[in-house]
Amino acid sequence: MRVTFTVNGAPVTVEDVWPGESLLYTLRERMGLPGSKNACEQGECGSCTVVLDGVTACSCLVAAGQVEGRSVRTVEGLAEGSQLAPMQQAFVEAGAVQCGFCTPGLIVQASDLIERNPEPSDLEIREALAGNLCRCTGYEKILDAVRLAARRRATR
Repeated sequence: MRVTFTVNGAPVTVEDVWPGESLLYTLRERMGLPGSKNACEQGECGSCTVVLDGVTACSCLVAAGQVEGRSVRTVEGLAEGSQLAPMQQAFVEAGAVQCGFCTPGLIVQASDLIERNPEPSDLEIREALAGNLCRCTGYEKILDAVRLAARRRATR
């Protein structure tokens, strides 16, 4: 089947999509967008988080055919050219990137949180990131990064 949708602001058409193909597979393997990570394939870890029509979703649970006519934003779509997005920069500066496997999903989810709630409490940050698992960091540096990005956004 053919699927036409918008990815990171650009219209795309993907040919020969098989009925059971996930959006994650389409993004990574067909479109060369490796930012969304393939980890659990069950929607449990959040490593493949994207924004689908303004709502975060695990791309491993979305059939590619379901995005026909819709809009998808991946972690690659957060940056502006070679300029890191504010959340991406905050993750780097706070040392919240370790192995990097969970990082793209966390950044997408945290960016979405800050867009919806520019001054989240620690509890709101924790709740927003609850579906994103990290085995390396212990989460404190991730929380520091989200706080840093929120503070910077508030002073713009």
